[in-house]
Amino acid sequence: MQKVISYWSLKDGLAGTQPLDKAGLAEAKDAGFDRLEPAIGTEGVLTVDSDKGTCESIRSGVEDAGFSMETLASGMTWGCNPVSNDAEVRRKAVELNKKALERASWLGCEALLFVPGVVTSPICPGEHVRTDHALERCRECVSELLETAERVGVDLCLENVWNGFFYSPVELASFVDSFGSERLGIYFDVGNVLGYHQYPPHWIELLGSRIKRVHIKDFRHEFDWSGKYSFCKLGEGDVPWKESIAALRAIGYDKTVVAEMLPYDPELLEHTSQAMDKILAM
Repeated sequence: MQKVISYWSLKDGLAGTQPLDKAGLAEAKDAGFDRLEPAIGTEGVLTVDSDKGTCESIRSGVEDAGFSMETLASGMTWGCNPVSNDAEVRRKAVELNKKALERASWLGCEALLFVPGVVTSPICPGEHVRTDHALERCRECVSELLETAERVGVDLCLENVWNGFFYSPVELASFVDSFGSERLGIYFDVGNVLGYHQYPPHWIELLGSRIKRVHIKDFRHEFDWSGKYSFCKLGEGDVPWKESIAALRAIGYDKTVVAEMLPYDPELLEHTSQAMDKILAM
């Protein structure tokens, strides 16, 4: 398994303005990383309107900085919901992610992270979507995106997130299987499942080879009547790392493991790099 840092973990990564060149990636390099997961949005250094030449220039800049890229992240569907009650929003979400898939191919990336819509979430409160409607709309969206994914040769990877649905690995596996496409898989986030009180190794066992890519973060559970919870530094939370890594090895997973540590902290990159070395050696 290969150690990777998320663009969002860099100083101006969440804003999308961190340069993707030797200077912009120097801090991550000094921390011990040589693999990067860039992120695409509607504004910033890399956007859905970046042309092929811009993407190729970004790729060259990243490689000149001593980094490789295999996956592309996107958080666009938190703000443009592909399962929204508004048909125009759904249409826009599909178009944004079609563009993201194409730009992933121009960057030389093999997979796109895709948040499959939001039923309800503390991350983007407001709209509430009925679950059966969300599933039907997600199916329509994924069907359209797969046409592009298959054309450009990029995997479409659904991430398990705090979005109000796909909180069962059995349901998620069944959904992926129903398409019968080798281009569709799961971007498994190990830390996220603790937020809905589940055990990561069981998810890994049940999802198996459907897992195409992996995100990691740590999460601290503390039961009391105030319902406290929080993400934390890698190795300082309650994620069962030894068991999770063993489960990944058992399904034959040997690809990228991306640390998504937010928000930026100047001391966090080095800690994350060292913690990942220990975790991946378990």
